[in-house]
Amino acid sequence: MSVSAPSVADMSQSAHTSTHPVLRCAAEVRDALDAVTEVSATYLTTETKRLALLMLSREAHRLQALMLRVMAASDDVAAESGARSPAAWLAHEMRLDGAEARRLERLADGMERHAAVATALGAGDLAPGQAEVIARALDDLPAEVTPAVRAEAERTLVEHAADLDPRGLRILGRRILEVVAPGVADEHERRLLEADEHRARAAAQITTRRLGGGLSRAVVDLPDSTMDVWVSQLQAYASPRRAHLADVAWRDPASGERVPYARRLAQAFATMIEHLPTEALPQHGGTSVSVLVNVDLADLVGGLGVAELSTGERLSAGEVRRLACNASIVPVVLGGASEILDLGRGQRLFSPAQRRAMARRDGGCRAEGCDIPAAWTEAHHLQPWSRGGRTDLADGLLLCSFHHHRAHDRGYESSRLPNGDVRFHRRV
Repeated sequence: MSVSAPSVADMSQSAHTSTHPVLRCAAEVRDALDAVTEVSATYLTTETKRLALLMLSREAHRLQALMLRVMAASDDVAAESGARSPAAWLAHEMRLDGAEARRLERLADGMERHAAVATALGAGDLAPGQAEVIARALDDLPAEVTPAVRAEAERTLVEHAADLDPRGLRILGRRILEVVAPGVADEHERRLLEADEHRARAAAQITTRRLGGGLSRAVVDLPDSTMDVWVSQLQAYASPRRAHLADVAWRDPASGERVPYARRLAQAFATMIEHLPTEALPQHGGTSVSVLVNVDLADLVGGLGVAELSTGERLSAGEVRRLACNASIVPVVLGGASEILDLGRGQRLFSPAQRRAMARRDGGCRAEGCDIPAAWTEAHHLQPWSRGGRTDLADGLLLCSFHHHRAHDRGYESSRLPNGDVRFHRRV
């Protein structure tokens, strides 16, 4: 049977008539706030506003410290309602965000373990964010640190909170042993750094999606060290001091306005990608990393018309003409004097040039009904090389890994369809 929560009026009356000082405090705070609810702050003097902001912030911190003390002793409240914890119960009753409830729970637990931090928060000498950072730094101290050293570390961090924000305290917390116990500081810092680096590598990820209108978005989570290197490289490209005509180079050609720094970084990244030496990169789909463009030579030379990429996207021929100067875009012009497309029996594996020609011709896996793109396929000899097949375009076909295995599986036979696709049949 559930018990309905008391109304606000019931709580207020109960608090006023209670003999417990915590409830009386809550009632008096409520009454004091009620008295100023309609008071405008617009016409306060500058000095009054300054004092009000400081005093209200300090007392708000003290009030939260009192709430955390009560929360730390309220396991019975959670047990009575079947909640996971007092913080979870409070989150439900007060419609708090789950992340905020978990933060309060961690902070209440920290105040239980670290008396000096709890005292400073209750006195208004610490903000909750500072208290959380200090508690976490103390909890991260290695197990071999003695109680006396822990107490000294706590006292030192609380003292420095008068001058440092949470970020500064976080930095000091990592190096607190250098202040109070230099002998074990280096080993402790090494362990912390290794743990952070391991977590960062495990959490690193890149996600991409099309936004439409020719624009894509990438969300990049990288280890700090990798991000620092990447951003430094982008800044080197994006720096106005990089070129003697920088003031012109970093202005929008249409409007003449200066290009925002964030856009300059994006343009710098595009420049880096377009100028990567693709021959030094790992192969992808049997060739060096590149994008094939199907475009008429006349359109490419004239910068007119439309081109289709091997990824399925389409570009203007003018953009392809620009990109064709770099190794990242390969115009498909087959049979030129610089490339031999038919290698006969002189080589077992198809060459990168032949792979590009197959990608242009086949477009992807040629198994019936398969839509795997060319970059993910493998070049297959229709007549096995071991049985006299030739490494020629006419004897080559693109198949995805799955269908390439089927082509060599004795349990299957295959036949060519009029359109050149391959149909597989299980042998009876």
